[in-house]
Amino acid sequence: MKKDTTKMLEELQNCSEFNDFYKENAKYTIDTTLSEYLNELIKEKDITKAQIIKNAEMSEVYAYQIFAGMRIPDRKKLLCLVFGMGLNLDETQKLLKCTGYSPLYAKLEFDCVVIYGICKRMSIVEVNELLYDYGMETLG
Repeated sequence: MKKDTTKMLEELQNCSEFNDFYKENAKYTIDTTLSEYLNELIKEKDITKAQIIKNAEMSEVYAYQIFAGMRIPDRKKLLCLVFGMGLNLDETQKLLKCTGYSPLYAKLEFDCVVIYGICKRMSIVEVNELLYDYGMETLG
């Protein structure tokens, strides 16, 4: 069961008692931790952590700490995992949201390139090359 974010925001802005709003809408909030969602995706995608780390071109120790919930990566490192896992745009947006990062926004140059890379199923190397070609910081 989902509720449109815009509708929820409108209700929140117009509610007189937060407690009433929360009772009605708590089930629509994101309560999944990053490591829980990552492990859920790993099972869904039937991919190993080792494969993800290799595809993401990340340090093994650092990546395993993320999977274990011991570290919260910055947004760019999280996007490296996105490419390492081969996530689609919806999965990526949810992953960013459950970590508290802003979702990808097509009007931002960097995000625009990343969205393109996700939609075209590019590797992290290909996305980094594209970012570099346009004079932007790479993912890592």
